[in-house]
Amino acid sequence: MARKLVIVESPTKSKTIGGYLGADYDVVASVGHIRDLAERSELPAEVKKGDIGKFAIDIAGGFVPYYVVSPDKKKIITDLKRRLKEADELYLATDEDREGEAIAWHLLEVLKPKVPVKRLAFHEITREGIERAMAAPREVNTELVEAQEARRLLDRLYGYEVSPVLWRKIQQGLSAGRVQSVTLRLVVDRERERMAFQSAEYWDLAARFTATEGPDRGRSFAAKLTSVDGKRVATGKDFDDRGALTNSKVVHVTGALAGALAAGLAEASFSVTSVDSKPYKRRPAAPFITSTLIQESSRKLRLSARQAMSVAQGLYQKGFITYMRSDSPTLSAEAVRAARSQAAELYGSDSVAASARVYASKDSNAQEAHEAIRPAGDRFRTPDSVRSELRGDEFRMYEMIWKRTVASQMADAEGTTSTVRIGATTAAHHAVEFSASGTIITKPGFLAAYEESREKERYEEDEQKVGREGDARLPQLAASQKVDAEDIEPLTHATTPPPRFTQGSMIKELEDRKLGRPSTYAAMVDVIIDRGYVRVDRQQLVPNWIAFAIIRLLEEHFSWLIDYDFTADMEQDLDRIADGELSRLDWLSEFYFGSGEEEDGRGQGLKALAENLGDIDARANSTFEVGDGIVLRVGRYGPYIEREVDGEQQRASVPEDLSPDELTVAKAEELLANQGGDERELGTHPESGLPVVAKAGRFGPYVTEVLPDDAKGKPRTASLFKSMDLTTVTLEDALRLMSLPRVVGVADDGEEITAQNGRFGPYLKKGTDSRTIESEEQLLSITLEEALAIYAQPKRGRGRTAAPPLKELGTDPVSEKPVVVKSGRFGDYITDGTTNVTIPKDLTLDSLTEEKAYELLAEKRAKGPAKKPARRTAARKTTTRKKS
Repeated sequence: MARKLVIVESPTKSKTIGGYLGADYDVVASVGHIRDLAERSELPAEVKKGDIGKFAIDIAGGFVPYYVVSPDKKKIITDLKRRLKEADELYLATDEDREGEAIAWHLLEVLKPKVPVKRLAFHEITREGIERAMAAPREVNTELVEAQEARRLLDRLYGYEVSPVLWRKIQQGLSAGRVQSVTLRLVVDRERERMAFQSAEYWDLAARFTATEGPDRGRSFAAKLTSVDGKRVATGKDFDDRGALTNSKVVHVTGALAGALAAGLAEASFSVTSVDSKPYKRRPAAPFITSTLIQESSRKLRLSARQAMSVAQGLYQKGFITYMRSDSPTLSAEAVRAARSQAAELYGSDSVAASARVYASKDSNAQEAHEAIRPAGDRFRTPDSVRSELRGDEFRMYEMIWKRTVASQMADAEGTTSTVRIGATTAAHHAVEFSASGTIITKPGFLAAYEESREKERYEEDEQKVGREGDARLPQLAASQKVDAEDIEPLTHATTPPPRFTQGSMIKELEDRKLGRPSTYAAMVDVIIDRGYVRVDRQQLVPNWIAFAIIRLLEEHFSWLIDYDFTADMEQDLDRIADGELSRLDWLSEFYFGSGEEEDGRGQGLKALAENLGDIDARANSTFEVGDGIVLRVGRYGPYIEREVDGEQQRASVPEDLSPDELTVAKAEELLANQGGDERELGTHPESGLPVVAKAGRFGPYVTEVLPDDAKGKPRTASLFKSMDLTTVTLEDALRLMSLPRVVGVADDGEEITAQNGRFGPYLKKGTDSRTIESEEQLLSITLEEALAIYAQPKRGRGRTAAPPLKELGTDPVSEKPVVVKSGRFGDYITDGTTNVTIPKDLTLDSLTEEKAYELLAEKRAKGPAKKPARRTAARKTTTRKKS
């Protein structure tokens, strides 16, 4: 019987779709991309010269890419070709964005099918969604492929021209990228603002007032000083980042003035000057798009960008939600009906908006997906109905998506916002006014289902009190009504620097600036973290000094490449290519060779820019002024500060956890004064003549030689034994440590036995046979006879009796399996028998609670299995060139 071959991207997706299509369909996965631009080592010798050898792109021939099948996909391609021979039709059902379209095109290029080909796009993996897709097949959209290919080629040109400059002038292994670099610039620019920030102090008064008459007599409420002598009291937003007042129409209340006002109000009479009430109305948030889903997952679920996209992809592939890469908040007619029906059923018919709500994207170019991220199907499954199928973060995300979608079709929240102002005159005849506001929700509307969270904005004052009818609220007051005052207290405030980006707020910033596409936001944030340019501290993105050096070099020598507006314009150009309005060849040619028309450097082109950089002073580029003659330098082994005193250089390492904005002159002085605590000079190495120091490093204390800045090669370095102390280690100890690994002797079979210290502890090595030894001290003392005795014993394997658990922690609520703590070769770890997670260093066995263990296991599951590096092979690579 003839069969129909359907190719999707992921195995999970293939299983779900296969279950719906039935036995006549053979559904298999390509497992993502099957080929990509070749690396130099993958190119045949005859094309390694020139541009093809440098970029795997034939620039002179019209930017023609040189593709190779990925080594780990050769078996998949062989299997697909075998299945295709048995099929009478081929369906390409890769994802519906540009990348998915490109994967479908690559499959056509490699498989070269002789049977009819149809392109399918499943927005949701449900029976209804698959039936709709099968009823409306199309051809591969070559314009979308052109846009994706243009992006890929430009990224290769950008990275391969700019990254080598970073290697030569800053450090090996660094990288630059079209959107990666502007993302890093955003983080560095924010840190620069924080470093330049100067705080300003301002004061106000807080008081508690009590109604003395009327229906709410005796009810008290809090209020703050808002004006003095008719002028508004200055708040944080009235000061600039240098601490100067920017608004001449406000009064800056100092500590002295606040104290005088409080004293002058001790005997004052207070009365209501005005009571204002106005209707309150709030609309529900639009259904999720990729960026808002990541932001809300960060705030509500505490997931990183990568974790959020991983969880969402799992939900999509299992058929629970629609496609998770979308920049359109639009809902289909079926989805609107499903949301309104469930809202009426669960929250009452009066909770539903009078007419269907229609949401449109703020981005006129939003086109890569047809619909918002919502529960799959023409009738949504409630969270309760999927509780048995989804666990942990998957369930919590599904519930959040379901609530937001249903809420988007519900009625506005309505209520009343009231503001009361209280006036008095001080003993010194200053007219002052206090105010208090509160909002009472009388019709919750969509709030019954879902309320969007948000990050607090800079300068944002304390939020108004919002309560439901019947909750505590402002008392009923009338103008001229007397009130009693008590607890009048001066309060001091200080302006705060711009907040650092979190992963969620960074993605919002990228979206607002139109840098990149929704499908790439998570990857852009991930790459600057994974490469070590940025660390995450209490959810905040903190750049390191390498990041500062990278951005300085790019700003000074590749300025237009990391211009925010230019990068956003490039995204619009990619949209124009996808719409058929712009030629891929013309666009790449102008980017690489330049137009020669612009005066700001953009017309020069990347090629000329990279070839005419001039002399870049590597040392100056990686040197940053701290103040008072102190500079910070980015060295090969980390950042350090330096100054010259009486002709002698003083140096001190900068701790990794010290943020750039915390490196003040005072902090630098402290580091220099205490450098002996973190670094001790032990003496001179008798062989090399170099100084030997003991230092505290990110992986623990160690000893090392100190090389001159212009020296090549690596210094001899060794970690201290656990029994050693940084403050007492001697030069003799250091020399013995740096002599490792030590040759113990030669066995009877001629194999050399060495004693080595590895990441998992001390061990002996004879050829490929390694044996653990009991202590680090044995590395220096073990004899050949003792080593041979160890090798004479049978090697311990998996047959050992398992040690009892160190601690039992109940039953995991997700896996429903017992959770215990065990001791492993890599340290103590938590396990439920399926998922293992190492206990963090800041936790002890005694302080580890059941709840924390469950949380750590859930985080590990969300990350998924660690990716193994691809195995390198010496076999000749199969190459496939794009047809010109």
